[in-house]
Amino acid sequence: MNDPIRSFGEIAKSLASGPLGIIALFIVLVYGISASVMVSDAFKSLETFERLPLICFLTLFPVIVLGVFAWLVTKHNDKLYGPSEFKDEGNYIRLRTVASLVAATAKAEKPITEEVIRKIVDSVYADPARQKHSAKDSTKAENYILWVDDQPDNNTYERQAFEDLGLRFTLALSTDDAFEMLARVRYAAIISDMERPEGPREGYVLLDRLRQEGDDTPLFFYTSSNAPEHEQETIDHGGQGSTNDPSELFGMVTSAVYR
Repeated sequence: MNDPIRSFGEIAKSLASGPLGIIALFIVLVYGISASVMVSDAFKSLETFERLPLICFLTLFPVIVLGVFAWLVTKHNDKLYGPSEFKDEGNYIRLRTVASLVAATAKAEKPITEEVIRKIVDSVYADPARQKHSAKDSTKAENYILWVDDQPDNNTYERQAFEDLGLRFTLALSTDDAFEMLARVRYAAIISDMERPEGPREGYVLLDRLRQEGDDTPLFFYTSSNAPEHEQETIDHGGQGSTNDPSELFGMVTSAVYR
């Protein structure tokens, strides 16, 4: 006959491999301990009012767990699974990337569908150039992108999508900060906003100064506009692209990095 403690240990180990398993393990432990208490002589000897807290807890606990689980499913479904729960851990990373871009595009006036985002992400991950690039030393400058934005917290999800690919970021809050960093490191690409406290067209100031100094690092604007005239103006100034769509930014920048 199997040792019940050893069997439980093996089950616990398997459940602990992912967030959903940990939730299940926690529920099992809570009810296991509660059941042991309720059948004990000490519990049976308690008065009704003394038993009430445990009874209320056991009644409300599943409702609370159900509420938390519903919140996780609707708001953070990408965090419910661990890498080991996928046959190919690369699928887990792709799922995270898609989820990050979906979250980033949700704030747009016309959110991009998940199907479109998934196709873009799949095409990037299938690119042979990306596979070759990922094998390189991640500490080298070719894996770093300079992001110039005076409000970097607005781009958290977008950076997460890139970081899932193994790319890393240096953040600059102003044009002067950007050039201080460019003086020390050669970046694979630069992403910039357009309007900053220095001026409404500060992005072009950064781009023009770069090109005047002979720096040909690919530069992409991530702004509130996706108008064709702004895309053309970016090209006229020597930039590589301009968009307000996080999935399009993801595709453009990775194409430049993995060329």
